Amino acid sequence: MVIKRMHTNLIEAQVITGEAKIKSVIIPRIILRPSDHTMPFSLKRYQFPIKVAFAITINKSQGQTFDKIGIYLPSPVYM
Repeated sequence: MVIKRMHTNLIEAQVITGEAKIKSVIIPRIILRPSDHTMPFSLKRYQFPIKVAFAITINKSQGQTFDKIGIYLPSPVYM
């Protein structure tokens, strides 16, 4: 998947391989609660159900170097 937009509570992405190629998907933020109820407090965490990955085979990644790398930040990171 390629991330198209990131919002506070959802991520808009586009599938780039497989049967659903070119299909747009929305990934919502979900609530995670531990299944262990023996703790004396309640724990709740909001998280996107994704793992960030960079896909390149080991053979192709050998010798890869970058002269410049950029990052797009449409809003301030530190406030």
